Amino acid sequence: MRIGIDLGGTKIEALALDDAGVELGRRRSATPQGDYDGTIRAMVEHVTALESETGHRGSIGVCMPGAESLATGLIKNANSVCLIGRPLASDLAAALERPVRLANDANCFTLSEATDGAAAGADMVFGVILGTGVGGGCVVDGRILAGVNGICGEWGHNPLPWPTDDERPGPPCYCGREGCVETFLSGSGLARDYARDGNTEPSEIARRAAAGEPAAKAAVERYCDRLARALSTVINIFDPDVIVLGGGMSNIDALYGEVLGRWGSYVFSDRVDTRLVAAKYGDASGVRGAAWLWPR
Repeated sequence: MRIGIDLGGTKIEALALDDAGVELGRRRSATPQGDYDGTIRAMVEHVTALESETGHRGSIGVCMPGAESLATGLIKNANSVCLIGRPLASDLAAALERPVRLANDANCFTLSEATDGAAAGADMVFGVILGTGVGGGCVVDGRILAGVNGICGEWGHNPLPWPTDDERPGPPCYCGREGCVETFLSGSGLARDYARDGNTEPSEIARRAAAGEPAAKAAVERYCDRLARALSTVINIFDPDVIVLGGGMSNIDALYGEVLGRWGSYVFSDRVDTRLVAAKYGDASGVRGAAWLWPR
């Protein structure tokens, strides 16, 4: 049995899977705010409850929005600041008396979809999260590529390729630079492009575009072209069999046909055989991918 834990800023979700990927049990609770020890206890309680319900002992994988430093083993870049600088993997392993594997949310998303999701059976998969931020992960032959710096797949903090004059220098990004892919392709990026106040929800912009509103249609078309440009650089470097889209922006149906029709102009090839698909498990891919951190 495999147990995956999705450690988010507001909730903790735990899931038990059998070897075939069938769900055996699921639990959820609020994340103890600012309480590192309480967060450890909550995860232990979920594991204990799932193992009691199923009668099996499971391996443990954890999905989180931050990352574990390969140099120190301490957590970095987490939105739950109480985790930063803490040895989460070793502390949780000690509490559960077994090894624990950690990966960030984009890597877990990609692993889930590559294992038994929309990209099952593909050798090389790039997973994309288009939401509040823009993340990515790479999986080859069922294994996450982390990289020597632990940042493999972080395409969102590269500059938007082939920018037009009105896209330069680009919106400021929290990373300290301007014009990052994330500033254009996040949900707030589409909202900003559509309306100066940035208050319109992306789903509403997509609805207005489908209804024929000129400003919304133009904003969605610009978004699709930017996504095609950004993904073309991923194809030029990584050349995946499948690119899987997740996150709130992936629910815009127009993306799939539009991007497929546009990225051929940017990819360095006479044809593009990469498939672009929507995630099978959606928001559940994070916790499922955490469970699959321990392979079959």
